[in-house]
Amino acid sequence: MSQRRYFGTDGIRGTVGQSPITPDFMLRLGHAVGRVLRRDAKRPAVLIGKDTRISGYMIESALEAGFASAGVDVLLSGPLPTPGVAYLTRALRLDLGVVISASHNPFNDNGIKFFSASGEKLPDAWELAVEAALDEAPAWADSTSIGKARRVDDASGRYVEFCKSSFAGDLSLKGMKLVVDAAHGAAYHVAPDVFHELGAEVVKIGCAPDGLNINAGVGATAPQALVQAVAAHRADYGIALDGDADRLQIVDAAGRLYNGDELLYVMVADRLLRGEEVPGAVGTLMTNMAVELALRARGVPFVRAKVGDRYVLEELNARGWVLGGEGSGHLLALDKHTTGDGIVSALQVLEAVRRSGKPLAALLDGVELFPQTLINVRIAPGKDWRTSQPLAEAQSAVERELDGRGRVLIRASGTEPVLRVMVEARDAAQARRAAERIAAACG
Repeated sequence: MSQRRYFGTDGIRGTVGQSPITPDFMLRLGHAVGRVLRRDAKRPAVLIGKDTRISGYMIESALEAGFASAGVDVLLSGPLPTPGVAYLTRALRLDLGVVISASHNPFNDNGIKFFSASGEKLPDAWELAVEAALDEAPAWADSTSIGKARRVDDASGRYVEFCKSSFAGDLSLKGMKLVVDAAHGAAYHVAPDVFHELGAEVVKIGCAPDGLNINAGVGATAPQALVQAVAAHRADYGIALDGDADRLQIVDAAGRLYNGDELLYVMVADRLLRGEEVPGAVGTLMTNMAVELALRARGVPFVRAKVGDRYVLEELNARGWVLGGEGSGHLLALDKHTTGDGIVSALQVLEAVRRSGKPLAALLDGVELFPQTLINVRIAPGKDWRTSQPLAEAQSAVERELDGRGRVLIRASGTEPVLRVMVEARDAAQARRAAERIAAACG
């Protein structure tokens, strides 16, 4: 078997109550993962964390039963950010970390993702092994081998201390007023404490989960609530996380919203200011060209990975680099954490602000994002757009016109018969005209 049936680019995800997000599948999944783990460890132990969705209770119970039935011990953290689970899995010397979350999706969705003993996302080969085990008959542990379960004392407190340790010991956030928006998600009881304990005055929004309101009009995917709160409270900055707190958006006092591309540049520039070597940075196919040019102007090589923080991480590991990210706010600083972490990334940006003594906007002087036009074009299912001569000719003509001062990206959607046409140029009208020209040639 070479094609994954359940795992996508970031674990397993779907609508609760529909396959595969059902309690019977989750029991089978826990059992299958447990059997894979037992190939390498006689008595494996796993950590299960979750976000604040009401369905997390059901899924947690089913997974716990599945693991126990395969002879795997289970530790339960309760609500905890995805990167917090990755950290504790490594810190507690466990065999696997399990996160119950659908990240930025609405509450009626949920999902599962896994971390290795070293706190990193697992490779395709491991996921394929789990899917193969799902097809096998169960092998229930006998009564003397059934796994045990227990709660982890102060999981959130341990993670708070880890986040604080990523911030420079000679700096603090004293005198800074921050609005912290946790999207009513997994960081609701963690993120405000981190910034407060580093000295900031913290105003909380999106920190009152009820099981149904995760990502609902708040958080990194709905930053207007943060913009309004920063203005209303006359704060210096606003920090917005998503439901599982691995993605970040920042707003300044003027209401300017900074995306992941800009924040990646700030993180690189701060390392250079400190005299550190930055051998390169990784973005994605969607990273704004202005950031690529700005990094190259500072002597920092830039490489594009496929869209998705998983692929950014793979590229960083392959090259031995530490800084990468994508515009959505997934940022990686591998010398601070093994995975993307919204809180740690925010601290890296605030550290740059504190160290430089300049506002965030000033740290991005000369970096003006190129306008992008994105057009979705429906195509016939199964049509091979790569062999279209009119499309190839239109793309070549636009690229000649841009003459290195812009960029064309054409890629197929992974979920629907749609071709995504993106053109980036210094001039917004030129980007729009060029994208329309290419889209017209897709028919």
